[in-house]
Parts: sequence; structure tokens; C-alpha cells
Amino acid sequence: MLHAALRYGLIGLLLITPALAAQTAEQRGKAYARANCARCHAIDRRSESPLKIAPPFRTLHRRYAIDSLEEALAEGIYTGHADMPAFELEPDQIHDLLSYLKTLE
Repeated sequence: MLHAALRYGLIGLLLITPALAAQTAEQRGKAYARANCARCHAIDRRSESPLKIAPPFRTLHRRYAIDSLEEALAEGIYTGHADMPAFELEPDQIHDLLSYLKTLE
């Protein structure tokens, strides 16, 4: 009886552990922003952007509908100043980053 309970308990633990460990789209988006954008942009709700001309991510929804950024991120964002690198995101990265940006609205 104890062995069966232990076995089922271990099986249950093995089944739920990957679900608990899986990151959400918002978490992956924040990780992407931290790795690729935080050098210049404030990516949280409070801090100032390290590069003063880089808008904080928490204010982007005031300028753009967040969902409208999907096409720009897919085609590549190119700006008129040298400090902003050109980049293109993969569809999963776009989904994750937009999911994160929506949490900042």
C-alpha cells in the first residue's frame, strides 16, 4: 500500500514539475527584453532608461497599440539614430515580447 502511494506520488510529481518549470510568454518576453533591450531602455515599471532618448517600455502603449508593433518587429525595426541596432524577431519572440509589453500597460 505504501509503495503504491509513493509510486503514484512520484508519478504525479514528475507530471507537474515540467509545468511548474515552464516559463510563461510574459517571462520569456521579459528575459528577451533584459538580454537585448535593457542596455538602453527601461524595461520595468519604475526605472529610467539608461539611454535618455530610449523610451521606457512602460510608456510604449501611449505611443502605439502594442499589437500594432507585431509587424514592425517581424520586418525589423530600423531607426534614424545610430544607437538603436537594427533587429528582426522570430514569431515566438514577437509573441513573447508583446505579451510582456502588455503587462506594463
